[in-house]
Amino acid sequence: MTTRRSFLTASLAGGMVFCSCGGVPRASAQSAQSAQSASSSSSFARLPVMVGGKRVRTIDTHQHCYFQDAIDLMGEDASKVLPPVKGVPQHFLAKTDVMAGRLAEMDAMGIDTAVLSINPYWYDRDRETAARICEIQNTHLAEIHAAHPDRILAFASIALQFPDLAVQQLEDAVRKKGLVGAAIGSNMRGESFSDAKFQPVWAKAQELGAVLFIHPQSQPELAKRYAGNGWLSNVIGNPLDTTIALQHLIFEGTLDRFPTLKILAAHGGGYLPSYAARGDHGCFVSPQNCKADIVLKKQPSEYVTQLYFDAMVFTAEGLRHLVATVGASQVVLGTDHPIPWELHPVDHVMATSSLSEVDKIAILGGNAEKLLKVSI
Repeated sequence: MTTRRSFLTASLAGGMVFCSCGGVPRASAQSAQSAQSASSSSSFARLPVMVGGKRVRTIDTHQHCYFQDAIDLMGEDASKVLPPVKGVPQHFLAKTDVMAGRLAEMDAMGIDTAVLSINPYWYDRDRETAARICEIQNTHLAEIHAAHPDRILAFASIALQFPDLAVQQLEDAVRKKGLVGAAIGSNMRGESFSDAKFQPVWAKAQELGAVLFIHPQSQPELAKRYAGNGWLSNVIGNPLDTTIALQHLIFEGTLDRFPTLKILAAHGGGYLPSYAARGDHGCFVSPQNCKADIVLKKQPSEYVTQLYFDAMVFTAEGLRHLVATVGASQVVLGTDHPIPWELHPVDHVMATSSLSEVDKIAILGGNAEKLLKVSI
């Protein structure tokens, strides 16, 4: 007898480590059911998630992958691309058995549809190499989506170091390849996304209605401060990286300039939703550190309701606070899979008692359908 949770635990044999949620109540889709062994070619039986007697299509907006033929173009730096985490073999979805395993893992997690993305590692490459890497990745992503249209969506890879090229890549990815936006870092080698050079990219994304998924990659310049136990470059550095990126977009007026730009921030938007109100006081306390020629259209903290955030905040209290700050309409599922950060995303939402059934339905999939402009 294989349950959803025992299936995830069995994935240890494949190099992936999963753990229990520690007693978090299950969603109705998470009830124990018989299924074939994880070692067989068949995936775990996918059961519907139900909220208030209604079928909910669940969408995980934050899953990752890699493609070896693209990584190989990094030459001697190829060995630096993969992260030092569990789940690395499960990233390579061009392999048939890995793709089958991903779908089975999604079934076990109660996820109907996943949005794939690749964290940028090509921002320091020349134009030709960056173009080739992005084209290879976007072609693979489009092929996987075509093979599994109801299960897999994807954010494109774009070369932001060449904004004119990035504009072309984004348009091609959305209009020709069927991708739903682009995954970007939190900055371009130290340059803030509020820099005017990137405005053509944001303008094209706004025109296309494409989502820009901001995923952090820490701050190498703080490596000495992060050194030591606890992997602080990630657990502190990644949320901080996202926070800095979003605050620049707010305070430099980028979100006023592109009011309908769709930005989705990973990991619950970092620390911004937890301390947004401090930004409302900064220019009053220290006007000499602010630019008189930038007059925002609203309070800095109000811009969080213009952004979208994944729900990867780990606790019911964290999710309650995120929703209270940004609104239930701005929150979507996100897991970071196959890196084992959030193994039971549906349980997390269902266990958050402060959420209404309407809120739960929205966060589990309804918001993502609207954001990504998909009907699955």
